[in-house]
Amino acid sequence: NNNIISDVLEGLYLGNIKDSADLKQLRDHNITHILSVHDAAREALEEMTYLCIQVSDTPSQNLTQHFKDCIQFIHKCRMEKKGCLVHCLAGVSRSVTMVVAYIMTVTSLGWEEAMVAVKTARTCANPNLGFQQQLQMFQNEQLAE
Repeated sequence: NNNIISDVLEGLYLGNIKDSADLKQLRDHNITHILSVHDAAREALEEMTYLCIQVSDTPSQNLTQHFKDCIQFIHKCRMEKKGCLVHCLAGVSRSVTMVVAYIMTVTSLGWEEAMVAVKTARTCANPNLGFQQQLQMFQNEQLAE
C-alpha cells in the first residue's frame, strides 16, 4: 500500500511525500525525525527535525555521497528511541536506497538481502538501476574495509 507509512525496522519508516505532511500518522508512529530525499526537499513541519537531501530520481544521480550523513541521521534518531521517516516523492526509489544503505550498515546483510527486507515491509520498493549499482558499489567498499 503506497498510501500508508511502512514500518521497516523499529523506529524506521518509509513513506511518500503525502505521508511526510500527515501529522496524525507521524504522531501515531512517534516520528520526530524526517529524512527528505527528493528534488524539492525542505523543512515543512516545525515540530520535526529534518535532514533534507535534494536529489533527483535518475540513474546518474549520485546518492552514495549522501549515505554517511543519512545513515548517521537515522541511527542517532533510533538510538534516542524516536521514529524516523525516510521519504521521497513516491517512497519507491530514492528513500528506499537510503534505507537499504542504512540496513547494510547496521547489519551484515548485503544490498540484495537488505532490499528483500525492505520489500517485505514496502512492496512497492524499487530503486532505479543506477541506485542499485550504487548500493552494489557501497557493498563492495564495505567488504573491502
